[in-house]
Amino acid sequence: MDFFVKKDSIVRQIWGNADTILLIFAGASAEFALNKAVDWLYFTGSLPSDPLARLFSTVAYAQKIVFSEKEKALSAIDQITAVHQSVEASRNAKIPDWAYRDVLFMLIDYSIRSFELLERKLDDAEKEEVFDVFYRVGKRMGLKGLPENYFDWLVMRVDHIQNNLMKSEFTVDLFTQYHKHLGLIRYQILLETQALVLPGRVSKLLNYRNLSWMQPILYFYKFSRKLKLEYLIKSIILPSAYQSRIKALDLTKDL
Repeated sequence: MDFFVKKDSIVRQIWGNADTILLIFAGASAEFALNKAVDWLYFTGSLPSDPLARLFSTVAYAQKIVFSEKEKALSAIDQITAVHQSVEASRNAKIPDWAYRDVLFMLIDYSIRSFELLERKLDDAEKEEVFDVFYRVGKRMGLKGLPENYFDWLVMRVDHIQNNLMKSEFTVDLFTQYHKHLGLIRYQILLETQALVLPGRVSKLLNYRNLSWMQPILYFYKFSRKLKLEYLIKSIILPSAYQSRIKALDLTKDL
């Protein structure tokens, strides 16, 4: 059977691990809030009204692409494209190509950063593999101006971070919504976790400190996984209504 992502791919390790996925979306939730095209998320209202539900919806599509056989994965990508086209039709405007690229670039970057933070450094071939999966997603969506390889992506990623981000009233409102849906303690955990994974310019725009008190907690958490205690810890710090859905994200046992 032909799969969109090879069974032995590092991308399956990354996107089959609930901890890595949560880190990816911690980073992406911060950068989304700074993106100059974030008004598109406000047009639909889905992200500000329920950011956690939006996270699980996005993850469901991502895992379907990563773990499905090729035709089903392509169908999932086409569904994503159709949803965006419907939003564009409703607003009678086009989402900028750079905004689409930004989302792909975030998924590439935070996939790598999150895995390296939790597990180990990736070599260049593995980073190229991460890039290739999302490059093929972008090509299927018909996106223009995509970089051809990982090293070209590195250059474009820096350019996008420099030119496509700014702090705005949408940024402030989105973080207000994160606070509202997570509560004070979990919101503070989110902020400190974001500080660990974000690129320097993104952290600077959000006025984050260089050091996070989450770092020693992360070391303890990584140790707890060896003792099989990670779900106990997550049950304490994550919203109870979402714990079963978070546990279901962990597909590494099936690899």
